[in-house]
Amino acid sequence: MDNDLDGMNRDELMAEVKRLRAGIRAHRDTTGHDLCWHHPALWGLLPEKIAPSIAVPTWDRFMRGCVAYRASLDDQAPDAPRTGDDYAPGGV
Repeated sequence: MDNDLDGMNRDELMAEVKRLRAGIRAHRDTTGHDLCWHHPALWGLLPEKIAPSIAVPTWDRFMRGCVAYRASLDDQAPDAPRTGDDYAPGGV
């Protein structure tokens, strides 16, 4: 699966590591409403270019998942600042 790495020299490998780290950092640094989005840019860092086959939950199940995810942030990041910002379409 990662045979593309076998033919890379040190400089190419370093460039690839830096590219992947930049992508991971961009995802890690997501905050606010941007936490709730589908992230094809992160998956696009992989060399295999395939359209992800996703299943989209029904609205009721999706919203339960959103509520559970938000509740998990209270446990995982209890000291993170809270924001009252409204969602702004196109801000993602």
